[in-house]
Amino acid sequence: MISREPTIERLATAQQLLLTPFGLDETHLSRALAEITAHKVDDADLYFQYTRSEGWSLEEGIVKTGSFSIDQGVGVRAVSGEKTAFAYSDDISEASLLDAARTVRTISAAGRTARVKAPARRIASSRSLYGAVDPISTLDSTAKVQLLEKVEKLARSRDPRVAQVMAGLASEYDVVLVARADGTLAADVRPLVRLSVTVIAEQNGRREVGSGGGGGRFGLAYFDDEHIAEYVDQAVKSALVNLDSRPAPAGEMTVVLGPGWPGILLHEAIGHGLEGDFNRKGSSAFSGRIGERVAAKGVTVLDDGTIADRRGSLNVDDEGNATQRNVLIEDGILKGYIQDSMNARLMKAKPTGNGRRESYAHAPMPRMTNTYMLGGGREPQEIVASIKKGLYATNFGGGQVDITSGKFVFSASEAYWVENGKVQYPVKGATLVGNGPDALTRVTMIGNDMSLDSGVGTCGKEGQSVPVGVGQPTLRIDGLTVGGTA
Repeated sequence: MISREPTIERLATAQQLLLTPFGLDETHLSRALAEITAHKVDDADLYFQYTRSEGWSLEEGIVKTGSFSIDQGVGVRAVSGEKTAFAYSDDISEASLLDAARTVRTISAAGRTARVKAPARRIASSRSLYGAVDPISTLDSTAKVQLLEKVEKLARSRDPRVAQVMAGLASEYDVVLVARADGTLAADVRPLVRLSVTVIAEQNGRREVGSGGGGGRFGLAYFDDEHIAEYVDQAVKSALVNLDSRPAPAGEMTVVLGPGWPGILLHEAIGHGLEGDFNRKGSSAFSGRIGERVAAKGVTVLDDGTIADRRGSLNVDDEGNATQRNVLIEDGILKGYIQDSMNARLMKAKPTGNGRRESYAHAPMPRMTNTYMLGGGREPQEIVASIKKGLYATNFGGGQVDITSGKFVFSASEAYWVENGKVQYPVKGATLVGNGPDALTRVTMIGNDMSLDSGVGTCGKEGQSVPVGVGQPTLRIDGLTVGGTA
């Protein structure tokens, strides 16, 4: 058997799912793009998508719900200057395609030009970061139910105070095809799975919640006994710790953030502020500051869409550009922004492989992939031991940020009060309040334990949600404001 190069194989899969069943081929795509470029536009693309998804959930020892869906369609976009015209349809047909093309080209109706020669076909370069597997078919229905039942049984066996267990298993098979006005063709086949565990523990009438989980771009066989135990232990530990928590102190203090998932603070407070659209418009606290010091020495922040099997990784972004390892801040100096094609063109920069969209029904914009801070040279225990009086936060819940000012608010879901280098007791209700650019300058110790999250992150922006990854080492930040309940 002769195998094809992965990029060609993915393109063939996308054509078989998204073009052939509807009587379309590359000629029809060229015709639709020619309809758009008959008017003077700066860019245009077609984005075809086929998504098959499945979900199972367990509660009270019973798999109560199961869902399965198939969605497919095409998004058609024209870009002229800073303006974007976008149309989409769940009817993949030549008529719908041409109708959408004629609709979006009116963005530059006044600048009609003669038709130009069709550009040469070019298959976009891409990565091979994950297999083109359909994760839904990697376990049968019986095995999926048994997996969730195993989670429930294991969680209850950990401690008699575990009163309730909820678990969810989600799988997605996503195939995309991008055709651009410059003749570029790109495709990707994207598996995605996630296992989530939520535990409620009860003691003396008090109830607390803990959660765990993970996933990535692979099949369901990834969730073996070792990973299941890891997620369950994380959820149970968090719930039990919070049963013994006390009200959190408030005020300005030293805060140490744990590794991994606490990088969500970095993602929100800093990452969004480095996205190209906000900086082009001058609305980010980082606008116009490339080459300036924006963080303490030793702080290096990357957005990397090229990490194998990671939830936030992509072989190509949703505009057909190969993902990259982008250094955003290096040793405290701002080096660059996260760019999609439109904002890169307007800012006279290059796309960074960060053009992303939730689905064919959405226009792309600059979005993060896997955003993390590199590690330093300090031992984590040394960093915690350096706290005279302060907070050690190891897990976070929700948060929000104002891009223009950089101000953020985050709630810690698992945190501890520390005095004279010793952990005293867990605290509840700790809220971190600060300013992203300012907080970066207050980093005084960086651990050698950089780790990425377990594969659970979803980022929202302007109503669109996409899977992402975060990460960081243990960090000490001085003079951070903590809003507590004490």
